[in-house]
Amino acid sequence: MSFPAFFEQAPVLRLRDGLAALLGAAPDGEIEYRYADAVRLAGHSCPTVAGAWLCARTGLKALYGEALPERGDIAVSLPQAEDAGVSGVIGQVLTLVTGAAGAAGFKGLGGRHARNGLLCYGDAGIGALRLRRLDSGQTVEVALDTSPVPVEPDQRNLFALVVQGQADAMQQRRFGEAWQARVRRLLLEHADDPAVVQLRWVSPARAARG
Repeated sequence: MSFPAFFEQAPVLRLRDGLAALLGAAPDGEIEYRYADAVRLAGHSCPTVAGAWLCARTGLKALYGEALPERGDIAVSLPQAEDAGVSGVIGQVLTLVTGAAGAAGFKGLGGRHARNGLLCYGDAGIGALRLRRLDSGQTVEVALDTSPVPVEPDQRNLFALVVQGQADAMQQRRFGEAWQARVRRLLLEHADDPAVVQLRWVSPARAARG
């Protein structure tokens, strides 16, 4: 299977997973995630998947600095319901990276490493995707605004043809190229753009109420 070459150029996320170390899946506990992993999970590459990837990266970098983030020690909340818009897709990407899961997630081993209950949808008390360290309580919210990321000039017209079932093979191929061109710009040119990936620290009191 061949992915677009830029997938390998996208930011790589490295975390430490204590459960993986305990069970011998990764002796040192270090796990590396690449954008292609998120694409395999979602089954497609789009600004939502790429944006969730970058939001996870920005939030983890803020919470852990130069240290490796602790996978399984991060709670994730989203303001929208799981079945609203693209909320579920975002949540899946965040589960991949942070380990945070809903009620059906791993329930722990010997009282440690539980992942269930760490992912919450429909949290009306928050303004954007929220990540909270369980050990320190430090909390950030990360919002995505893709409006500064240019769209290929013909993408909208091609999109209309595709969704109406009127695009021929060449137009479908060109649409895919145009679509991924924008994803590429988002991942490679705007990964550190604060106008696109917007970070806000949440005070401990507000985090507790949220």
